[in-house]
Amino acid sequence: METVPIQMPDGTTTPVRLFPGREGAPVVVVVPGLGIPGGFYDRFASELVARGFCAATCELRGQGDSRPRPSASSTFGYQELVAVDLPAMFEVVRERFDRSTPFLLGHSMGGQLGVMYAARIRGRLGGLILVASGSPYYRGFPGSRSPGVLLGSAAMSITASVAGFWPGDRLDIGGFGRQSRVLVSDWSRFARSGRIEPAGADIDYEERIARLTLPVLSISMEGDDLAPRSSAKNLVDKLPQAEVTMWHQPEPLGHNGWIRTPESTVDRIVDWLHDHS
Repeated sequence: METVPIQMPDGTTTPVRLFPGREGAPVVVVVPGLGIPGGFYDRFASELVARGFCAATCELRGQGDSRPRPSASSTFGYQELVAVDLPAMFEVVRERFDRSTPFLLGHSMGGQLGVMYAARIRGRLGGLILVASGSPYYRGFPGSRSPGVLLGSAAMSITASVAGFWPGDRLDIGGFGRQSRVLVSDWSRFARSGRIEPAGADIDYEERIARLTLPVLSISMEGDDLAPRSSAKNLVDKLPQAEVTMWHQPEPLGHNGWIRTPESTVDRIVDWLHDHS
């Protein structure tokens, strides 16, 4: 494994971790979930390499080994992550694995960002893999959970606005960690409206996503309260022209357990990759 640090225009330093595998094999680029360090996916990436693929893990700005941590001066949201950070990270991946077709694997919010990034670059990915990733739209959650998501997302946005950032290092709600108030506001807006409309957007993401035609594998997890099957379906429903395959992991691995116990999930991903690469 090798690590390449990237300095963003605002001075943030964010690393990409590279896991070389078979020369010229597809490279699976992992975009983490909110509050989850990139290094948490090392075992998952190594399992992909053991199956004959290359892998890379990104780091969301301000998480894991990225510095500095979000503060009241942080103004980045979905837009900056997909228009600045992911292009810089994928440039490193494409240079290191110049003979490999990249596939973006997004976990949780990483899947939402992956769909947005794919919409921006139009066809420069082999496909999208969405794992434990769905729309946070409150109507996509079953029963009594729906109003809780609506109220909770609004409360998070208000708290972040008042504090200047989301104090997840002090309020351990959802395991999201310390986050930019703009990022939390973007997520909260998505949860309330069901639409991807980040602050500062330079394109109509909903329109561009609806025109994507690439292959997509969406994997939901048994026991996942943060991205249940209905939430996962709401996200891929934004991709009516894509070749979508949905699979529900029957093992009760929850939202994050599949990362530490990756074998059966990797089995399904590898089968899909063989069919689409």
